[in-house]
Amino acid sequence: MIKVAIIGAENVGKSTLMNALIGGKISEVEALPGTTKGLIRRRFAKLKIPKSMKNPLGGADEFVLIDTAGLFDPKMELRGKVLSEGKFRRIIDEIISADIVIHMIDATMGLHRGMEKLHYLLKFRYEKPIIVVINKIDLVPEEKLEELMNLVKKRLEQDAIPLSLVTYEGFNELLRAVTYYAQYV
Repeated sequence: MIKVAIIGAENVGKSTLMNALIGGKISEVEALPGTTKGLIRRRFAKLKIPKSMKNPLGGADEFVLIDTAGLFDPKMELRGKVLSEGKFRRIIDEIISADIVIHMIDATMGLHRGMEKLHYLLKFRYEKPIIVVINKIDLVPEEKLEELMNLVKKRLEQDAIPLSLVTYEGFNELLRAVTYYAQYV
């Protein structure tokens, strides 16, 4: 089983992404930050892994998606409004146990400092493969998106996938990235 955790600040589109990946309404989606108050875990799919990848005998791996509550308030350096210390710790533990992490950034809000610190912790201490996604690209001018892409590359030391869950631009690239990292789990 391959666990994929979707993380980000409040209201970046984590639940919308989960619903898009599943192909149905699993996670509650609202414009209000703090709609998801804990963890939502759902089976995503079975993926046939070729013999040349991962398992020399071939086979299928099951993907499980984990939608997490917003870890930080997008406007301040504070823990998400709905998270107690205990819930926050349980969510962090669940993220640490994931095989792949999708780190979502809201194109309208930019890179959050608290999420940047968590990104580095997951990447370097826990050696997690992280896919950075800049969501809501349909809401910002191209110049602002380019600035944010450069900032992410500089501060997180990796490229981001621009994504719109309204137009589905970038969705196939995200699926390819998840599949790519799954072969190394």
